[in-house]
Amino acid sequence: MAVMPRAGALRRAGSTAPPEVAGAALHPMIALKLWENPCWFTFRINFLGLRFNLPVYGWIEQRYGLLRPEFAVLYALGLRDAIAAKDVCASTGFPKNTISRSIQKLLRRRLIRRAADAQDRRSYILRLSAEGRRILDESVPLMVARERRMLARLSRQEQQTLAALLARLVEDVPNWPAEIAPPAAARGRIATTPTAEEDAG
Repeated sequence: MAVMPRAGALRRAGSTAPPEVAGAALHPMIALKLWENPCWFTFRINFLGLRFNLPVYGWIEQRYGLLRPEFAVLYALGLRDAIAAKDVCASTGFPKNTISRSIQKLLRRRLIRRAADAQDRRSYILRLSAEGRRILDESVPLMVARERRMLARLSRQEQQTLAALLARLVEDVPNWPAEIAPPAAARGRIATTPTAEEDAG
């Protein structure tokens, strides 16, 4: 069975500031997860991401009736119109079938339009409709304001450094395994587990 590393080792691995300083005003469990956590990076990313996603996409769903994957399609088209569904998938991380369902809903609501690709008649490109553009024009400034508030404690230089470091990780994503592999010992146990027939024999 896996053993959690000692607190001192975790602090050395995951800390970027002394725990007694950075965690002074935090809930004890948040401080624990910051400074004594083997998954220190993913905790930080998920914790901060939820503080953006829950209020922002909750508001979007309430106001426009759009779920996060559906809005992600609009947002991608807002950054670059006339792209294919595969481009949306690549830039969001959502599964292909999730994006496909989202596109169908947006088409039914006439928030986007679909047309054959002039360069490849077997493919389709997506474009924002006027109503889709209106939703983005209303919602994106609120998203930007939320992000700026989240980054307000960092200096301009710190924000640029953080952006550069995170960009390096995003660029490395194609090198990450697509699935989680169990430890070798666990694989061995799974492989050697007898079937009912073998056990009976």
